[in-house]
Amino acid sequence: ALLEMAENRITLDSLEKGADNPAFSSMAEERLYEEPDGPRGESKEERRGEGKGRPSSRCRKALQPVSKAKRFCKAHAEVLKMVIQGLLGVAYLCYFVVACSLNIQRALALVIMTAVVVFFVCWSLLKKQCGAKVVLLLSPLWKCFQKSWPWLKWLVWMALLGGLIVWLALDTARNPEQLISLAGFCFLVLFLFACSKHHGAVSWRAVLWGLGLEFLFGLFVLRTSPGVQAFQWLGDQIQYFLSYTTAGSSFVFGNTLIEEVFAFQTLPIVVFFSCVMSILYYLGAMQWLIVKISWLLQVSLGTTPTETLSVAGNIFVGQTEAPLLIRPYLADMTRSEIHAVMTGGFSTIAGSVMGAYISFGIDAASLIAASVMAAPCALAMSKLVYPEVEESKFKGKASIRLSSGEEQNILEAASNGAAASVGLVANIAANLIAFLAVLEFINAALRWFGEMVDIEGLSFQVICSYILMPVAFLMGADWADSPLVAELLGIKIFLNEFVAYQQLATYKKNRLSGLEEWDGSRKQWISERAESITTFALCGFANLSSIGIMLGGLASIVPQRKGDLASVVLRALLTGICVSMLNACLAGLLHVPTELGNCTTFLSTANFSSTSYTMYMCCKQLFASSVLENGTLSFTGPWDGVGDSVLCLTQCCGHYNHTAC
Repeated sequence: ALLEMAENRITLDSLEKGADNPAFSSMAEERLYEEPDGPRGESKEERRGEGKGRPSSRCRKALQPVSKAKRFCKAHAEVLKMVIQGLLGVAYLCYFVVACSLNIQRALALVIMTAVVVFFVCWSLLKKQCGAKVVLLLSPLWKCFQKSWPWLKWLVWMALLGGLIVWLALDTARNPEQLISLAGFCFLVLFLFACSKHHGAVSWRAVLWGLGLEFLFGLFVLRTSPGVQAFQWLGDQIQYFLSYTTAGSSFVFGNTLIEEVFAFQTLPIVVFFSCVMSILYYLGAMQWLIVKISWLLQVSLGTTPTETLSVAGNIFVGQTEAPLLIRPYLADMTRSEIHAVMTGGFSTIAGSVMGAYISFGIDAASLIAASVMAAPCALAMSKLVYPEVEESKFKGKASIRLSSGEEQNILEAASNGAAASVGLVANIAANLIAFLAVLEFINAALRWFGEMVDIEGLSFQVICSYILMPVAFLMGADWADSPLVAELLGIKIFLNEFVAYQQLATYKKNRLSGLEEWDGSRKQWISERAESITTFALCGFANLSSIGIMLGGLASIVPQRKGDLASVVLRALLTGICVSMLNACLAGLLHVPTELGNCTTFLSTANFSSTSYTMYMCCKQLFASSVLENGTLSFTGPWDGVGDSVLCLTQCCGHYNHTAC
């Protein structure tokens, strides 16, 4: 009996391996009925007779169908799995058909998501079943292509370069200010090349492919109708998704606090987004997406799997979370690869804080595009600034194994994600309090020093606006907007991007609410083009305070590489700053001005009880069209001959000051 108890004992090891409880196994049931004779020599039949009608005997009999069902499920597990999947597939197909038949326009998003899932499932099955045969079939063509590539690649590059030059000439002819952004882009690339650690070892394949992918993606997002519509739709969906945070935060804090207090309005979004990201990691969705993006970057740029995977992960997670994807490999990575990992962290923002910036009113599509564009650009500029001169242990490695979470179920994943965000929320709140207080102290000190020499209004923002003003102008901002853009850049680099995005949101709110552009000598908002450029330029963790975060996070993973980490972190910070600026230059190069529309119709039918950006611009056009000669008021341009011109001018003068009034 003791031996049987020892065999049936449940230990932690057996639980980890998934051992069944012996009390419910078939052998245990048989032993329950085959017990040894009692101490007084009673037979089994006698003991069973005595036990008839007892509760324990009835329970044992009741468990027999359960045990048989369990054994059946184990024996036919694969068949049952296929049956369940088939039933679920049929159920979804019925739902999909009904949804499309009722309203195809409403179900358009469902159609797109279904098409994407079906494509990747079919691709996976095709690759699994016929992948080897297709590779074998195409191998002669591949060998022929490899033989021709040494001279063919020059033709391809010449064709691409010629096409780019022709397109730029035609495109910038309509908007010559775009050439300034192009010049800024070239200047930043040359500046980073001048800062290169090993000029002769630069991998131009990685540089050109990285910049090419960045340009193509920016062109798709900012210029093509499908790209603009897709990312606008995605941004709207994210805004709707983040609005669900209100259900939880209003229950905990109340409606008054979440409407009036910043901490209760914005920071709960970080908690919600972190929880969702943790669930996606548990389900494997994030790992799948990161692997696909890293594969594209690795194949095109020729970088190693480790650095590519980390940079791809930075699109969705923060600068300290992405290196955890390659934690087992960090100790053996070269300094160039570590530099790439750091640059990727400095060049992007985490998905959790992106939700907070969207809640400020920053354009969601621009933030998503900036994060994705930063990945190939970060790899390219990293290989330009710190080229590979060592022999990487991961060069030519087929794949890198991604570690998964330790959660046992989806509820634990959600709980862990929410709990992990508490530290991030506290960190954001503490940094905002500290940095805003320090900024106010610095401004007070600078004002005091300025007043000693009769300089009024000296502040940190004013100094940044003068120092970084040429950089802002080179990115494509108008000269009048450059001081404010430079001010935001200075706040981002020397403080953090959170404070800078808050200020940018204020400028955007002022513009959309229709405030006058100038309040005396102070500019109240920046143009739509400058807003787009600044959104891209601020999208990154590249600031001085992030140096400590980056070093602390990586040093805790690989303490033996502290010296290497410290030696490359400043170079990586500079590269990360320039990557965000390169994205901003592309945004300025590809920006399409929003058409104002018919102002005569708009003002004739407008309700002047409130103002808007469109009303301000139309009133500005009306002021420019009005002419006063010899006491007679007349109008030119689109307002010539419009009957409501004088009435519209009177209404505009009620909101805005102008000499025409």
